Amino acid sequence: MKNASTNFFIGFLSGAAIGAAVGILFAPEEGSKTRDKLKDKANDLKDEIDDLKGQLTDMIEDLKGQLISDKEPAVEEEKASTKGKKAEAAK
Repeated sequence: MKNASTNFFIGFLSGAAIGAAVGILFAPEEGSKTRDKLKDKANDLKDEIDDLKGQLTDMIEDLKGQLISDKEPAVEEEKASTKGKKAEAAK
């Protein structure tokens, strides 16, 4: 579910950036003003991408934590099973 919402968010940001760039390029203004606007929009997009990167990093860390916590009981169970088998084999 998170993957679908992340993909939507990335697509939305990409579409917004492309739409803003096209709108600015076709606006009847001086080239220097248009370049300044494009630079501002690019900086805004960079900030949004950095935020998204931080969110994705947090999601990955959460998933890693969940995987580790889910794995621990299985590892302990396997250790106990192995000890039991060794004890039986020693008899």
